Amino acid sequence: MSDSANRAANGARAAAGMAPLARVLALGWLVIVVGLALHQASFWRSARIDTDVMALLPGSERTATADRVLRQLADGVSREIIVLVGAPDWQQARTAAQRFGQATGAHPELLRPVDRIAAFDFDAALAFYRPWRDHLLTDSQRAMLGHADADTLAQQALARLYQFTAGTSLSGWSTDPLGLWQDWWLSRADLTRVRERDGLPAFSAEGLHWVLLTYRINKPAFSVSGDTDYGDLLARADTSARAGQDAVRVVMAGIPLHAEAAAAQASFEMNVIGLGSLAAVLLLVWLAFRSLRPIVLVALSLLIGTAAAISVTGIVFERVHLITLVFGASLVGVAEDYGIHYFVTRQADGRRTPAGVMRLLLPGMTLALSTSVVAYLALGIAPFPGLRQMALFSAVGLLAAFLTVVLWFPLLDCGSLRPTRLSAWLADSLARWPRVRADRRTALLAAVLAAFIVPGLLQVKVVDDVRQLQSSPPALIEAQRTAGRLLGSPSPAQFLLVRGASADQVLQREEASKAALAGIVAQGKLGGFVALSDWVPSAARQRADAALAAPLEAQVRERIAQMTGSSGTAATPGVAGPQDVLTLQAWLAHPVSEALRHLWLGQDKGGKNGNYASVMLLRGLDDPNTMPKVRAAVAGVAGVEWVDRVADLSGLLHHYRVLMTWLLLAGAGAVSVLLAWRYGRAAWRALVPTLLAALFSVALLGWMQVPLQLFPVLALALLLGVGVDYGIFLLEHPGDGVSWTAIALGAASTLLAFGLLALSSTPALHAFGVTMLAGVGAVWMLSPWFRPPAPAGDAHDRH
Repeated sequence: MSDSANRAANGARAAAGMAPLARVLALGWLVIVVGLALHQASFWRSARIDTDVMALLPGSERTATADRVLRQLADGVSREIIVLVGAPDWQQARTAAQRFGQATGAHPELLRPVDRIAAFDFDAALAFYRPWRDHLLTDSQRAMLGHADADTLAQQALARLYQFTAGTSLSGWSTDPLGLWQDWWLSRADLTRVRERDGLPAFSAEGLHWVLLTYRINKPAFSVSGDTDYGDLLARADTSARAGQDAVRVVMAGIPLHAEAAAAQASFEMNVIGLGSLAAVLLLVWLAFRSLRPIVLVALSLLIGTAAAISVTGIVFERVHLITLVFGASLVGVAEDYGIHYFVTRQADGRRTPAGVMRLLLPGMTLALSTSVVAYLALGIAPFPGLRQMALFSAVGLLAAFLTVVLWFPLLDCGSLRPTRLSAWLADSLARWPRVRADRRTALLAAVLAAFIVPGLLQVKVVDDVRQLQSSPPALIEAQRTAGRLLGSPSPAQFLLVRGASADQVLQREEASKAALAGIVAQGKLGGFVALSDWVPSAARQRADAALAAPLEAQVRERIAQMTGSSGTAATPGVAGPQDVLTLQAWLAHPVSEALRHLWLGQDKGGKNGNYASVMLLRGLDDPNTMPKVRAAVAGVAGVEWVDRVADLSGLLHHYRVLMTWLLLAGAGAVSVLLAWRYGRAAWRALVPTLLAALFSVALLGWMQVPLQLFPVLALALLLGVGVDYGIFLLEHPGDGVSWTAIALGAASTLLAFGLLALSSTPALHAFGVTMLAGVGAVWMLSPWFRPPAPAGDAHDRH
């Protein structure tokens, strides 16, 4: 009979061996897979891949408003790249900046220059504020006017009148005889170091003259591909700006650069880990079976599992994060277990039909799937959107791969498999593997494990600092810090959240906060503030300032008239009355507010202490020791809350690490109950190797001085599900070298997958991968030690 005839006959026998319900389910699964294929085509066309690292982080429990603040602050600069070009000589800095601009100008489709000088219409701002001139005083002016006498002010005003034409002024003498308004504007200018120089935004810092160049990208920062278009263009412009001049410095920073670097890194790792895992698995399958059919079918189950995971995750979360895809790439090392176990059993027992093999394996495989899915879903208990994506992605991928194996393999597996040298060697190796018993070898194993685990556990350091999750290249992080230091920019990670029952009360509380922090500012430990009340004082403050300044201006005008013998100088018409005030709503509606509009959060119905909220940013808050002082200083101001996002997220990591540790212990208890229900007193043989492997992996972190945080704990939760599988298969088929072959092949592929994950540059994935690598390796070695005795007469396991 020909090979094709044999395959047809085997196919007929396979179909005949399947129950009618199984054939209906296989057909139904085909319909679902076709639907997945259609969804995949739509998904990849719409580019619904996310690279925003903030999407991986949890919402703040303490206040949802803080999260909205961060999003609002980030939205304003999410497409902005700043470049600082510096040199010891101004002309040198200016020329280098021009060369940089010429290089970037060749690609306007990537970077669009933003003219910060032209963006602010100073004449329009003067016109907007002019009616409120005497309502706007600085703290120093307020103190001066409170103690000054009219005669002294008149002498100063007279000198200003005679010298008026010698310089420039923002208003006429009659409008501002005390010269208050110009000083107020100068104090506003002190909020930034940047000044106009030769038509360019410039400043001096650290002994250099700097030019500030600003660019906007033409697409969202967090939808970039794995390419590095921006970085490459800026690198060429950097080279052009330096032009062999060592004295020229170029500093580049901005969210798009971090997003691009993260996307490029994740795309590379996804390909390396995913394709590396797939290649390793297929190579193992080939070495074990020396047949294309297992390779094709195992690859099919992995392909369907991955497609289902992406589609379901995309439907539930709308967008799939790149880190989820990188993590999910390691799923290959777990999902292939079902297919390998099926083919190993088929290879060892050619007399059984494919359907018969599946019926034999189904109870153990179902239990193994259940423990793995429960372990993956445990990742989603913590309210980390990224972790929930990973949990759903992995659980769905495993389930889809399992269904493909169970429903399709008995139909598609139409041939026979002959034992290979590798499969025979692995099957026979179980008999040579030691087993736990009351002998010297077991005592030696226990002593070695204790000598490694106990000192390692004593060296474990628990660190929940969220900054350890930072995955941006060190050069980019340093450039971001340098740019912030040079510009004196406030950090968005620490700020004051100000709430009030009305917009005006918010302004009042901002002013109270500044008064409470005045001592820290005077000590030089805080550089100042960026606040709405700097530009729109509260109504009470405006009326008080008008009441202070207006009488003194009238007295000065009267004295000047007496000194000059004139009839007096009337106040300029068009000035607001003493009881009129500039409102925040009017300011927000005018273009003058555009640069600071993001500090106003508006109505906050779900908040506490009122319905409106704003943000006060703090400049020069570089010393961590100053932060507790700032917090204590504003603690007594009603409606003001100190927010330290770094501390908040670190606290959340601590909270959920502790929570997941307890859940891990509870999960171990639940798994032990399931195992006891299935295997009775022998259940410990499936659980103990995994528990020892978990201790081994944590001890390894101690020896390697790798801090223990949330992600290694999550890896231990996953290890609980994966590791127990090996014990389940050994208990289901005691002394069976065939099952051991499937376990060995599955563990090897899992090790390869998570070993590649340990190579990730993303710290969270690296720590996760290292923990899984050590844990899976240990449970692979320990599981056969705890296997039950083989049934009487079984020649496979004589020890």
